[in-house]
Amino acid sequence: MTAGLLLAYPTDQRLIKAKAFLDKALASAKPADVASTNVAQPVVTKAVKASSYTAGKNHTITLPNNVALDLVWIPSGTFTMGSPPSEGGYSCERPAHRVTISKGFWLGKTLVTQGQYQAVMGTNPSDFTAVGANAPVDTVSWDDAMEFCRKLTEQERDAGRLPEGYGYTLPTEAQWEYACRAGTTGARYGNLDDIAWYYGNSGDSTHPVGQKQPNAFGLYDMMGSVWEWCSDWFDNDYSDANVTDPVGPDSGANRVVRGGWWGLTAVYCRSAFRSDYDPSIHFNFLGFRVALAPSR
Repeated sequence: MTAGLLLAYPTDQRLIKAKAFLDKALASAKPADVASTNVAQPVVTKAVKASSYTAGKNHTITLPNNVALDLVWIPSGTFTMGSPPSEGGYSCERPAHRVTISKGFWLGKTLVTQGQYQAVMGTNPSDFTAVGANAPVDTVSWDDAMEFCRKLTEQERDAGRLPEGYGYTLPTEAQWEYACRAGTTGARYGNLDDIAWYYGNSGDSTHPVGQKQPNAFGLYDMMGSVWEWCSDWFDNDYSDANVTDPVGPDSGANRVVRGGWWGLTAVYCRSAFRSDYDPSIHFNFLGFRVALAPSR
């Protein structure tokens, strides 16, 4: 799969239009426009005083200007990653295989919002600014998302609040799917109209976060809305071996995105569906949520 879903499934007329837009953007980009730092690892710190984070409990941090960011505790566990042939998915989702997440971690209760991004980065790159500060930030590259995580780690480190050995980062692809499924084994964790903003109900726009039903972990908008960057390089092949804490290949061309976005149909909004983009690309269907996870 190259340059994300848009180039992979050209039979969808909406995707054909998006592909043409992507091709034009890539053809006209200057080298500086597509430069990427591709630094996947968070700044991992040791707390300088007692951490305010308690394993097993949700947590809220206060960003500049008293903007809150809620984190949900995700316990360790084992799940089946990928889709069975009966789900009607794609080859890159198979074979389904057992994955163990050996350590609990925190994940953003919602996508990072425009207000949260503005508070940390001092700017708002979003196309859908009219939706408001509580809409998911959009038009962010993987590089932008990792810089947000770096700055947030630095903020919490300076305040002495980080748990030892933890840092803010993007979730791995395995952490994302584990958190999305929240113990479910089907294509989705609920009825799509009840849990997601997608082609069938979005009105071609993002919407404020947290309006749909959460999953069993208490996470909102894990499907639809905007693609969610993951930390991994994209690998088109899964192994059928049981694995623990996979982090993806050591190198690659594109980074993983998960969850679908506001303009995609139901087949692309599934727990197992995966795609990929150049980490320097900016589009109004690209966003992210943060993870506070052990060092990798």
